[in-house]
Amino acid sequence: MTRKLQLLCLLLPCLAAPAAAQQFPSPAAAEQDHRNMMDQLGIRSLRPGPSGNESAPNHANYDTSLATPFTALPDPLTLDDGRPVTTPALWRERRRPEIVAGFEREVYGRVPADVPKVTWRVLVHEREFVGFVPVIAERLVGHVDNAAYPAISVDIAMTVVVPANAPGPVPVLMMFGPSRLPAPAQPPQDDVDSIDAALKRLLVRTDPSLQAIFDRYPAYQLVTRASPAFPLAAPGGQPAEPPPTVQLLRDGWGYASIDPGSIQDDNGAGLTRGIIGLVNHGRPRKPDDWGALRAWAWGAARGLDYLETDSAVDAKHVGIEGVSRYGKAALVTLAFEPRFAMGLIGSSGKGGATLLRRNFGEAVENLTGSGEYHWMAGNFLKVGAAEAASGSGSASRLPVDAHELIALCAPRMVFVSYGVPARGDASWLDHRGSWMAAVAAGKVFRLLGARDLGVGDDWRDAPMPPPLTGLLDGQLAWRQHDGGHTDAPNVSYFIQWADRLMGRTPPRN
Repeated sequence: MTRKLQLLCLLLPCLAAPAAAQQFPSPAAAEQDHRNMMDQLGIRSLRPGPSGNESAPNHANYDTSLATPFTALPDPLTLDDGRPVTTPALWRERRRPEIVAGFEREVYGRVPADVPKVTWRVLVHEREFVGFVPVIAERLVGHVDNAAYPAISVDIAMTVVVPANAPGPVPVLMMFGPSRLPAPAQPPQDDVDSIDAALKRLLVRTDPSLQAIFDRYPAYQLVTRASPAFPLAAPGGQPAEPPPTVQLLRDGWGYASIDPGSIQDDNGAGLTRGIIGLVNHGRPRKPDDWGALRAWAWGAARGLDYLETDSAVDAKHVGIEGVSRYGKAALVTLAFEPRFAMGLIGSSGKGGATLLRRNFGEAVENLTGSGEYHWMAGNFLKVGAAEAASGSGSASRLPVDAHELIALCAPRMVFVSYGVPARGDASWLDHRGSWMAAVAAGKVFRLLGARDLGVGDDWRDAPMPPPLTGLLDGQLAWRQHDGGHTDAPNVSYFIQWADRLMGRTPPRN
């Protein structure tokens, strides 16, 4: 249906009742929550984060010679007691749990043991067409049991789309983003005419003068069926690359879209709501409680619970994808939930694939300030402390870093994706810092029998490939495309890479 009908559907209820007041998160509430956490930790002041504006007096550092004040990283293959990790069994049984504990305690927080159960319900199940591919589309809601605290409701929104004619279960890429049906099936023209006539009668009842207008233009329709959409031409007249969802479906994959905001708000004021607020019964967090990144990852895992019950889905080959803050969340999801088989980690920056022990672009102080602290555990604020009971903070005091977050995903498939600053994937993200982390993670992949980037272990000096030069031979992959703050130009490479490593032959179109 057209935009006209959408507007009518919004306006008509207003004729009968006054509009309800909208609620928006209060910046003051976020500041208060931030201050509360500082007080719990005995932090009197935090160092301010640098500005992304290069003309500002406190601008971020973009001088690579000043970017690595810390010359050492925690060794992912050395136990806390100093013994080397030389076997996969020692990694799984001893070292991996140590790294997980470090991230939970100091960076992302712990998922509480008493998180309520999620019950999934299918709201819509219908046949659609996406880019000429027949699909089965489902819109779902995952209701979190709130019997213990009815004041807060959490309903996870997810859409699942799979090819309708697949010969068997298909791999699925779960993506952090809005949950909506791709091409909702439309009623036939006779039914559209009936809807149109009913709307006209309703409008005339509200305003009789409209009848004269409808009489003058008897063929005018308030409601029309939408025309099918076709890909636009790219600059130079070349056909535009299909959207990532169409590329996935054409290759015989399915996809799921899960809405992070339906799990946990993306602001500090929301920490007493969403799944974090529900578990805490509306009270503020404790220092090692989970932040939004871990909450979004938990929600993705609950979405995977549903996919494991769907006979159309190959649940052993479900991936997770996200860009920017959701790229961080995708990497956290893959690291902590071993049932996800692969990840496409787009432009994730600090708190994601970029080393925290690196002074380039975004800094840890940006993550501890009141704008982004809600992504992390409260304990992470200690890293940015200027004056505190525990002393001045520093990234070097963390027991872990981003290379170990990537290592937690091994030997599963990890595709680290970035664009270029000239097209909008800002230098602020520190692309090289993610490259260094991926290189440093490589030895864990090799220990577990997987292939890494193939450039050795010299994370400080290994040359970063130029844009459009992908390292896609192993389970750990890297490619920097020549676009902006998106992973869309890398999706076709991700699909080919994943198909090859899964030993999968795409269907013939």
